[in-house]
Amino acid sequence: MPVKTNNAQDKLIFRIIIGVSIFVFAVVVILIMKVLPVPSSLPSFTYKLPLINAYLNGTCSILLLLSLYFIKQKNIAMHKRINITAFVLSSLFLVLYIVFHYLAPETRYGDLDGNGIVSASEKLAAGNLRYIYFAILISHIILAAIVLPLILFSFSFALQNQIARHRKIVRWTWPIWFYVTVTGVIVYIMISPYYQF
Repeated sequence: MPVKTNNAQDKLIFRIIIGVSIFVFAVVVILIMKVLPVPSSLPSFTYKLPLINAYLNGTCSILLLLSLYFIKQKNIAMHKRINITAFVLSSLFLVLYIVFHYLAPETRYGDLDGNGIVSASEKLAAGNLRYIYFAILISHIILAAIVLPLILFSFSFALQNQIARHRKIVRWTWPIWFYVTVTGVIVYIMISPYYQF
């Protein structure tokens, strides 16, 4: 039986979720902009992080498909376990993503010589794949920013047993989250030849 909603509690949860989402977004932007000092020598694990993140994204994609399968089978217990696992792995991804982009120099698509500038000849060598890469990357970044509060609201409604609200928001959350995890792997595959390590 659905739990009655408490307006004061709903408002508090809404504010917390929006606050957390804005904070995470601000941290990502600040660290990626490289405005904070970076250590002169990078830890050895730094350049393993993109591959780890690709595996985390790929695993989350599989888990999200399994989650969909189990909810369609009405196996709510497995659905919950899988979603919690996907959430934990996505959270770990976010932490490692922030660490990598804080520590590592920026990698530019097409920059074969690693000098931070994509010359006309390098653009020519990359060809139209550059445009495909940027289209995927931009959609991935925008939807990644949007999906965090959607995931948090989805979990909040489920944990409060507000199933109707959970179902309503999950219709948006699931496909966006799935797209973000799949395109995360694609972005890694496309940019990895240009890593200078």
